[in-house]
Amino acid sequence: MELYLVPIMLFVSSILMAFAWLGHIKFRNKSFFSALIFSWLLVLPEYLLNVSAIRWGAGTFQPSEMAAMNLCTGVICIALVSKIFLGEQLTTRKILGFILMAISVVLVVL
Repeated sequence: MELYLVPIMLFVSSILMAFAWLGHIKFRNKSFFSALIFSWLLVLPEYLLNVSAIRWGAGTFQPSEMAAMNLCTGVICIALVSKIFLGEQLTTRKILGFILMAISVVLVVL
C-alpha cells in the first residue's frame, strides 16, 4: 500500500506547495497580507501530507528516495501551476529539464 500511497501523497503535497508559493501571484491586486494568509492556509495541509507520507514511507522507501520523489514532484508541480494557472510559456528546454529530473528520480528510487 505504501508503495503507491506515499508517492501520491507527496505529489498532492507538492501541488499544494506550488499553489502556496505561486498561486498568489495571479492575484497581485490583493494585499500582501491576503497573499500571506492564502499561502499559509495551503501550507498547513501540505505540511501534514508531506510529513505523514515521509513517516509512513520510512521502511518501504529510503529517506533519500523519498527526498528525490519530493523534490521532483515539487518541480513538476511548479511547472504545472506556472503553465496552467499562471499561463507561463514552458519552453522545450524547460520541458526537457523536467523530463531529465523525472528520469533522475527513477534512477534514485530503482
